[in-house]
Amino acid sequence: MNFFDLLTIFSSSFIIALSGAIMPGPLLTATISHSSSRGMIAGPLLILGHGVLELALIIALLSGLEPYVNNQTFFFVVSILGSLILTWMAYDMFRAIPNLRLDWDNTGDHRQGGMVIDGFLLSLANPYWSIWWATIGLGYIFHATRFGIKGVICFFVGHILADLVWYASVSLAISKGRTLLTDRMYRYLIAGCATFLLGFAGFFLYAAFNV
Repeated sequence: MNFFDLLTIFSSSFIIALSGAIMPGPLLTATISHSSSRGMIAGPLLILGHGVLELALIIALLSGLEPYVNNQTFFFVVSILGSLILTWMAYDMFRAIPNLRLDWDNTGDHRQGGMVIDGFLLSLANPYWSIWWATIGLGYIFHATRFGIKGVICFFVGHILADLVWYASVSLAISKGRTLLTDRMYRYLIAGCATFLLGFAGFFLYAAFNV
């Protein structure tokens, strides 16, 4: 293990997580809604709740992962599933690009308190969150454990930092008059992330056949 390995885990985890975070979903809707009245603090508070849930999940996965670390069949299956899900995500992102826009006017009747709890519950209630962790997330954790606890820490920090950067940026854009991120910029960002996902799907596929 060297610094480059850890940097690779961190950076790829960041970009993969960012690719999922920027797609419209319940957490983005809540961020826009809360930010319209609470300002730029809304995004970080929602991600705090989101991060607590994901940290608990990672600890739970690691607690039961040890028997599988040296199981090549398990690694092969998870890598194949991860590759397929990443390819599907990239395809879905490319397909959605022409009609994508940030719905800044989505300011429903969300509670003004308990944003940390909202972040926790909205993530838990999202079925795509479960699918992501059951395939891509599990596969990446499996890969990170090969570099010890430092690898897992780099994975988690990169992952949660991507969520924090995106949702804090959305809150900041709203608090500054919604001028920092245009729909065109948003679509370019989606296209870039989708391209990266295709590349990483190929990496997962390569890893599956080169255990």
